[in-house]
Amino acid sequence: MAEALWGKEALLPGLRVGHFTDREALTGCTVVLAEEGAVAAVDVRGAAPGTRETDLLAPENTVERVQAVLLTGGSALGLAAADGVVRYLRERGKGFPTPAGVVPIVPAAVLYDLGRGQAFRPPGPEAGYGACLAAGSEVAEGSVGAGTGAVAGGVKGGVGLAGYLLEEGFRVMALAAVNSLGRPFDPLTGRLYAEGLLAPEERALLPDLSRYRGSPEDYRFPFLLGQNTTLAVVATDAPLTKAQAKRLAIMAQDGLARALRPAHTPLDGDLVFALALGDGRGVDPMTLLRLGAYAADALARAIARGVLLAEGVPGVPAYRELVHKGGEITE
Repeated sequence: MAEALWGKEALLPGLRVGHFTDREALTGCTVVLAEEGAVAAVDVRGAAPGTRETDLLAPENTVERVQAVLLTGGSALGLAAADGVVRYLRERGKGFPTPAGVVPIVPAAVLYDLGRGQAFRPPGPEAGYGACLAAGSEVAEGSVGAGTGAVAGGVKGGVGLAGYLLEEGFRVMALAAVNSLGRPFDPLTGRLYAEGLLAPEERALLPDLSRYRGSPEDYRFPFLLGQNTTLAVVATDAPLTKAQAKRLAIMAQDGLARALRPAHTPLDGDLVFALALGDGRGVDPMTLLRLGAYAADALARAIARGVLLAEGVPGVPAYRELVHKGGEITE
């Protein structure tokens, strides 16, 4: 059995996470710093992604290690926030060595939250730089960073973090920014799709469903078409190769599909980054299998936590509020 981790215990030593949150514009960004470098890969499943520097993460390409990953709001406009992360890392001498000095490698991905706040202010370089300055081992969850303006199937989305400690001694974690077209809960019963994976202590976050009355899922979505995407980072301290990190990202996508229904739609840009903090020598296939399986479970839990800890905003209720009051999404 693996031990479920959350909060500070879920974040891997060697990583720091920081948020920039703009509550007036209802947007923000979240950075995962691996300043000493991490083997990295990505798996893209949504049909509408917005990304930066993801081609170099293919196993056959040269650069193996990145110094940070950025998840940001602002749709394609928010990719500018990565410039601030690059500046922060270059000032500290962290990056890929070149004759002209280090070049920080910062893959990034965006979600759509434009127009949800009282101001139109997509994250820019200062937002990315600010997220780096705020980075630490304490990770705020819910309506912060890239989850500030996120919406998940008509309820408020957010950022969630979860992980596991495996019997082999390796750890795996998942950080998600949930902004999905698909619902995170069954509209008939109100129950989170990922509820069964939550640790006993996490179940204390679940709301009372005794008054909830809903309708069966019919895969019709009157809300926010084309304004979606769930982004995630899974990470491990196991010494994965770049190809094995790719497999970790692929397997972790199953957690997204368990927690959101439907997932990977024509109207989402769903993707998962994978980071491995070890020396890159690789692990045996059975260890990789177990890491991938728990990465998927961790991602499902992280999505559930992001939704459970999110706070509602005008026009978008929190999941806990909606189901506790017995409501149903109608628009």
